[in-house]
Amino acid sequence: MKPVIMFVTEWCPYCKKALGWMENIKKQNPKYADIEIKIIDEELEPDIAKQYTYYYVPTYYVDGIKVHEGVTSKSIVNNIFEKAFK
Repeated sequence: MKPVIMFVTEWCPYCKKALGWMENIKKQNPKYADIEIKIIDEELEPDIAKQYTYYYVPTYYVDGIKVHEGVTSKSIVNNIFEKAFK
């Protein structure tokens, strides 16, 4: 399994939706339960956020590679988990 980094902000409605889909997908697919996911609030941890190239949140990196930036859907989140699971 590959580690996932997710960049968010507290005020981002799309981040909240994505987090909800992540929990839902993990409950529906126990194989994803062990994926290591680090959620970074870019406003609380700007030094870490500056090390990555993105503009919109949520943004996902799998194993150090950006795989999605911006508004998500449940399908997109599922695809991100699948990339991390491989």
